[in-house]
Amino acid sequence: MKEIINHNLVHTRFDQIQFEKKHCLNLDGSPVTNLYSAWIVLDNPAQYNSYTTDAIKEIILALGMASNDRNVVAVVITAVGDKAFCTGGNVKEYAEYYSGNPQEYSQYMRLFNDMVSAILKCEKPVICRVNGMRIGGGQELGMACDFSISSDLARFGQAGPKHGSAPIGGATDFLPLYVGVERAMVSLTLCEPWTAHQAYYFGMLTDIVPVLRINGEYIANPTVILDKLTDNYGRIIFGSPKSGNELAQAKELMKTAEVNFTLLDEKINSLITKLLFTFPNCTFKTISEVRKFKLERWDRNKESSKDWLALNMMTEAKAGFRAFNEGPKDQREVNFILLRQMLAEGYEWNDEMHQAISPQYCYEK
Repeated sequence: MKEIINHNLVHTRFDQIQFEKKHCLNLDGSPVTNLYSAWIVLDNPAQYNSYTTDAIKEIILALGMASNDRNVVAVVITAVGDKAFCTGGNVKEYAEYYSGNPQEYSQYMRLFNDMVSAILKCEKPVICRVNGMRIGGGQELGMACDFSISSDLARFGQAGPKHGSAPIGGATDFLPLYVGVERAMVSLTLCEPWTAHQAYYFGMLTDIVPVLRINGEYIANPTVILDKLTDNYGRIIFGSPKSGNELAQAKELMKTAEVNFTLLDEKINSLITKLLFTFPNCTFKTISEVRKFKLERWDRNKESSKDWLALNMMTEAKAGFRAFNEGPKDQREVNFILLRQMLAEGYEWNDEMHQAISPQYCYEK
């Protein structure tokens, strides 16, 4: 018998995240006495700051502490490192514990739902400091926040339909509000990431900030097209990733640069200072009214989404998460064509099918 995960909210210390209060800054940049921002920092850089069950519980507790703290002006959610803000749930934990266990995953999703709800009901403005890629559940976590300020190196998107899940932990509720139904449909189904410039241009971010520095000077992300060019159909391709020789040259340039978050932190602190100079109750009432657009969708769908995601752990999620966790480094997806062919022939979801479509089996063949 494997060890049973405890889904109760019982913690007295933070092991999976960091929690810190920082002084708010006055207009002249000096610290303000006894007024703070609360920083919740995901701390799992080895796994791209994916959140485990314990991390979710700690995030909920940290949000509650910050929400109730009379000295806190705003909450900042971010992560360690420069590669990832968050890539969602911890796939190793999904594959090795939750896959094939819908009753356990239902308990996990209860916690996940409470984490998203804790952001949407936090009685302080919540800012997402995007220090790297924001993918899957990380994207859902970020979209629940009130503001998002991003490194211009970040990528944004979903991964569910590629890895055995559906982005119904908030993405299908929130993304159409940010970018419209059509763009949301493309992102949510095809799982093709957007650059930070695209996400800003589409209306998903408050601001983006350069973080690459060469010889003390900041440069914009060299891997994206920064001119407002149009393609053969007249579509603007501003912010699209470069390709071919241009991309190769950009990557070589990046090797000579350092990542520095000074400007990003200045932008975060500037936003907090602006919030500081508003009436707190009027500001929160405004924020809570705008949040209603998210909450109406979230509260309507979260319970049925939880139940569906739990049952999906017996079929596509079980296959997808195990493929990602156990497959070869260069092949983390199932054989989609074979899967669809087998389903069309009436095969049931059993161990034979899982083995047949797994990347380990396909790779060996």
